[in-house]
Amino acid sequence: MKRGKAYKEVNKKIDRMKLYEPAEAMQLVKEVATAKFDETVEVHIKLGVDPRHADQQVRGTVSLPHGTGKTRKVLVFAKGEKQKEAENAGADYVGGEELAEKIKGGWFDFDVAVATPDMMAVVGKLGKLLGPRGLMPNPKAGTVTFDIERTISELKAGRIEYRVDKNSIVHVPLGRVSFDLDKLMDNLNTFAEALIKAKPAAAKGQYMRSVSVCSTMSPGIKINPIVLMAANK
Repeated sequence: MKRGKAYKEVNKKIDRMKLYEPAEAMQLVKEVATAKFDETVEVHIKLGVDPRHADQQVRGTVSLPHGTGKTRKVLVFAKGEKQKEAENAGADYVGGEELAEKIKGGWFDFDVAVATPDMMAVVGKLGKLLGPRGLMPNPKAGTVTFDIERTISELKAGRIEYRVDKNSIVHVPLGRVSFDLDKLMDNLNTFAEALIKAKPAAAKGQYMRSVSVCSTMSPGIKINPIVLMAANK
């Protein structure tokens, strides 16, 4: 793969063989972000689990104390009083069958979908459309619920969902490059703590095998996973 001049210059500042301390790595991410837009800071963690086994799945939600820096569009499937509750709580789109028809027609202008349990007969038919995009409401992610007001509030404030992929890696956004270092570290530690608590009993050996942080356009910077785990047990 051909790399641009700016990328190559940035790469010189990063020691590929080094496992950085978490704060050192995060500071370096801020320093090497050179794009003209406010890049997203991401963390990628390789876990010692085999996601092919049901008892080694890692999935959950966590509220980042400083949010992600992105305003999320929330769609809510509800009816009756719950529609009014969703509208008052700040949902961007609220409805039932009519929203389902729009989605069937190829409309996906939202970041997260929430549904009340009594709407799952309607939402369930959208599984093949919403599932591959990570938009399907799910009880384990807290997006199938009657507690609409609290859920919307948390999603707008920075609650994110995480899930291990087929390569045993979890990928999540931690904020923006413009965030203060302390805020990025708070978000990283909050996520790491949640991930450690979600460790399956069937997982053996070292849980966090590798950790790297990067911005949208920068190379990955490796963090010492043992240090990160020790700080968040």
